Amino acid sequence: AYPTYMSGNKVWVSEASNLDAISGETILGTLAAGGNINYGFLEMFQGSIPGSIAETSALFVLIGAVILIVTGVGSWRIMLGSILGAGFVGYLFNLWGANALMSFSWVNHLVVGGFAFGVVFMATDPVSAAQTNKGKWVYGILVGMFCILIRVFNPAYPEGVMLAILLMNVFAPTIDHYVIQGNINRRKKRWASALKTI
Repeated sequence: AYPTYMSGNKVWVSEASNLDAISGETILGTLAAGGNINYGFLEMFQGSIPGSIAETSALFVLIGAVILIVTGVGSWRIMLGSILGAGFVGYLFNLWGANALMSFSWVNHLVVGGFAFGVVFMATDPVSAAQTNKGKWVYGILVGMFCILIRVFNPAYPEGVMLAILLMNVFAPTIDHYVIQGNINRRKKRWASALKTI
């Protein structure tokens, strides 16, 4: 009875309606292109900035981090280690300041892009992350350091957290191996010294 309403181009795209959403460049993309941003730390922390879904609000990611730590699912050592590693490398780049991403405050690096989301929900994956306590510290610090290194020095990809996490997931078993081997060697030395005193 109404074939024009059931078929044709106007079924899928209406000429009279506006777009539902607009896509644009994120803050890291703008900085990588040499542009300036006009957002304060509070706006970036709350998520009032352009970005991908679930990565813009560090406030809600922080709430998720508390839930993961309280329930014992996420490792606080990995989260804190990543923040320390990223903060250290970001601060060093702030001192150097050769381009816009190096001059970007190290504190802002922690709340912009997927860093907070990746550190809280992906780096703490109990299967692929390091398992030993010392290994979690090393793993977390290296995730944070590599994330900022990739952000600053990779011109094609202004984000860096996922690549850093994947890279460290490859090395997590090796980190645990050396931590466990170090513990075994220390126990052997203690055992040998204990036998000498007998």
